Amino acid sequence: MGKTYERIDGRLRAFIERQPVFFAATAPLADDGHVNVSPKGRSGTLVVIDELTLAYLDFGGSTAETIAHLRENGRITLMWCAFTGPPTVVRVHGRGEAVFRDDPRFAGLVGRFDPAADGSALRAIVLVHAERVSDSCGFAVPLMDYREDRSLHADYFDRKTDPEFATYCEGKDHVGTSIDGMPALPLPLPPRPAA
Repeated sequence: MGKTYERIDGRLRAFIERQPVFFAATAPLADDGHVNVSPKGRSGTLVVIDELTLAYLDFGGSTAETIAHLRENGRITLMWCAFTGPPTVVRVHGRGEAVFRDDPRFAGLVGRFDPAADGSALRAIVLVHAERVSDSCGFAVPLMDYREDRSLHADYFDRKTDPEFATYCEGKDHVGTSIDGMPALPLPLPPRPAA
């Protein structure tokens, strides 16, 4: 039986922090807009800031649907599934915002993450303010074994300088605008603030 919680308590936080992958879901307001679900999972790229606030690092490499939807309406749901251990699913429904590289909060937020999780393809930080926290059974979620993070993304983008990454972003479809034509990542991409 599922339950709702007023906050991300210690037990829920420990569960969230143990999971090697989570999913971020967003949607535009338009009835004919595309709903988006993105898998996230590089180790150390998600932090629970407090009992109602989470943040994750948003890296380049594909589209920017989540950013576009957050800019339009702020709705976001994060979901974690237990692929090992007791069958559990945790969801955080809330309001999100993309904190871009030129935002004064960017450097302080980056400092909350393990430095090893940061990378040259970091384009924004997604900040999520929880409005509903719940769990439910994961009886239908399969048991799977986690082996390791893939290094392909980091290997590819760590070969690019920051200006090369900015050029890469400008050349990709659906980064400056979503697949529905909504504003997404502001281009040209601002440079990373000095550490």
